Formats: sequence, structure tokens, C-alpha cells
Amino acid sequence: MGPTLRALVITAALVVLGALVFPSSYYYRVGSLVFINAISVTGIVVLLGYVGLVSLGHAGFFAIGAYAAAILPGYGIPSLLAALSGAVLAGLLALLVGRPILRLSGYYLAIATLGLGMLIWMVLSKEAWLTGGPDGMVVSGFNPRDLFRFVGLKVNTAEAWYWFTGLVMVVGAVLAVNLGNSPWGRALKAVHDSDVAAASLGVDVAKAKSAAFVTSAVYAAVAGALLALANGYISPDTAGFMHSVEMVTMAVLGGAGSVYGAIVGSLILTALPQVLTVFAEYENLVLGAVMVLTMILMRRGLVPAIADVLRRRK
Repeated sequence: MGPTLRALVITAALVVLGALVFPSSYYYRVGSLVFINAISVTGIVVLLGYVGLVSLGHAGFFAIGAYAAAILPGYGIPSLLAALSGAVLAGLLALLVGRPILRLSGYYLAIATLGLGMLIWMVLSKEAWLTGGPDGMVVSGFNPRDLFRFVGLKVNTAEAWYWFTGLVMVVGAVLAVNLGNSPWGRALKAVHDSDVAAASLGVDVAKAKSAAFVTSAVYAAVAGALLALANGYISPDTAGFMHSVEMVTMAVLGGAGSVYGAIVGSLILTALPQVLTVFAEYENLVLGAVMVLTMILMRRGLVPAIADVLRRRK
């Protein structure tokens, strides 16, 4: 089984398995959030895991997708087309600012992307006439339950969103795995190892970095649009610095070089806080301890560490 087909089977099986064991709509809701986060973190994997670039401003692209899904339907554009438009807009912005920003490296690049994210947050917060300002805005116009009704299936709203976001997550994961195993993906990974060595082999390093940056921005925007439509509300907090840090943390925790790591990291940091509510005021302490121990014992992330253990046993 090739890597692309394997990714399709594994991710589809995860979606189906969740639906088989969830006892209530609440779990479907959490599952939808896991899938949405996994989509955005998959973009981080393409940027950080494939090319080795750190971005602390990707929440800005996430917010562009979210606000496009919120604003454009008011001008007569269907919600799904508005979400697609947000992804295109985020990609174009990443292409525009990527060339000058990606000339930087290390913490200089991280600070530059952080500044970009802050600029987007400021625009969303200040332009109240368009975005609703700090209070945010209501998002309406799309419910995937209507799609299921069209094909004769009756599901509630939570289940519909679970299957819809799961489908988008599967498609995104398969595309990312296919990219990673393509000649272009191997060129991206060569840039990760050494810019100089990759350039000596004929790789256009600037183009590779720009392509990865644009791809990751599109993933983030798609996830943002899905979250806005699923929640029915959006605010500038989605473009905040802590949201960018959260996405990078999910990628690193699961394994920044693995698409499956994006799913596992998203699952842990989305679902674990729901489980740890039994610890009341110690919830954040326990969550932090779990993350610290994981990174100490499994420095490459959960998925690569587990894969190494299985490989040694074989």
C-alpha cells in the first residue's frame, strides 16, 4: 500500500471509529474541533516539518478564512464559495509577503511572522464597520445537515459537522502526505536539511519556501472558515498570538514532520482539556506536566517516537 492510499485508509478509519464510539452529540462537537485543528496544524507540518520554517503568525491566516466566511455571505456570496475565497485571499497574502519575510531565518523569521499576525489582528479589531470590532460578528448561512438531507440521510447538526469536517480533514491529510512523497516534497525536505545543499542540487530554495508558506496559509484559512461556520460566531481572538502558539504546539507535540502527528497533536490538545476538567483548578497544571514529560521523553513528538519503538520491535 502506497503512502497516499495508506493515509486515506488511516484517516478515514479514524473518522469512522470516532462515530462508532461517541455516545452523544457533545463528543461529535469535540471531534469536529479536533478535525478543524488538525487541518490547520497539517499546514504547520508542511511549513515546519517539511521545510523547517517557524511561523508565529499563522492565526492571522486562520482569521482571514474565518472572516471571509462571515463577511462575504452578506454580499450574496454562498458560504462555501466565501470559504474558498478566504483560502485564496490567505494564499495570495502569503505569496505577497512571503518573499521578503522568508529571506529571514531562525528567530528573525519567527518575529516577522508574529508581526504579520499582529497586523491582521489589529485590522480585525479596529475596522468595526466591516468585522464587528472586538465584539466579533455572527456567522450564518451554512449547515452541512442540508447536504446530507439532499442525499437522503438524516443526521443532527453535530453529527453533520463531524462528518463534514472529517471529510475535509481526510482530504487535507491525503494531499499533504502525497506532497511529502512527491519529487517537489522531497525538494522541500532537502531545503529543511540544508539550504546550500538543496540549492547545489538545483532546488529553487526561495520558491520552495514560498510554496510551503502559501500552502500552510491556505490550510489555516480553510480551518478558520470551518470553525466560523460551525460556531456561528467569530472574533479577532482567532488571530491572536496564543492561537498561533497553540497550532505550533500541536504540531510539535504530535510530531512536526508527520501529518499523522498533526492529527494526534490536535486530538491531545483539543480533547485532553475536556478530560482534565475533573482536576478543576489544577487542569492547566496537569496539562502542562503532560506536555513537558512528552517532550522530554519523546523529543521528536509522539508519532515519530511510537513509530521508532515499533520499528525496533520488528
